[in-house]
Amino acid sequence: MTTHEVEADYMEPTDGKENSPVSSCPTLLSTVSGKRFQCFRLMCRKEWGALPPKLREPMKVPSNMVIIHHTAMDSCLESSSCIEQLRQIQRLHMDTNGWNDIGYNFLIGQNGMVYEGRGWGIEGAHAKNYNNVALGIAIMGNFENEFPSLASLSSVQKVLQHGVLLDFLHPDFILKTHRNVSNTKCPGENLYNIIKNWPNFAP
Repeated sequence: MTTHEVEADYMEPTDGKENSPVSSCPTLLSTVSGKRFQCFRLMCRKEWGALPPKLREPMKVPSNMVIIHHTAMDSCLESSSCIEQLRQIQRLHMDTNGWNDIGYNFLIGQNGMVYEGRGWGIEGAHAKNYNNVALGIAIMGNFENEFPSLASLSSVQKVLQHGVLLDFLHPDFILKTHRNVSNTKCPGENLYNIIKNWPNFAP
């Protein structure tokens, strides 16, 4: 199983068709193209065994908004348990909810590993009325009673920096949580109390 250390600018692979939606998993370049960001570990869809999406719809980039979620499931510390949970979430979203794919653009385990969901530039299914304008990032766990790890929070911040530097996120993007745009407890009280103090947050 391969994970990528995302530490340089990268080229986006496509399916060979003009204007194809991009995938987030990198073909790393040997030189940095004037864009530097902090390294994080990224596991691509094929590496966690994602099912192919029914449809991939591009979203307008750079996005002006990011919405933070929790999965409201057990926390996962090991990649094996995170992968099992990712597959469970994808089946729920596709088979039960009838969505095209797993709903989030990225998911993050308590060990700080970043898992590709729909990826950059693809419209998600995570916040009604906002999916075509907002990137959805979910930390894996239920943070109504427990707390997110420092590693997972650090990875969220690194993904946001990564998105800005590669023009998937506007530099002045607005940061919200799911409860700011919908009647829900998501992302849990403990995670919300952290995110509300981050730069770019707007209730």
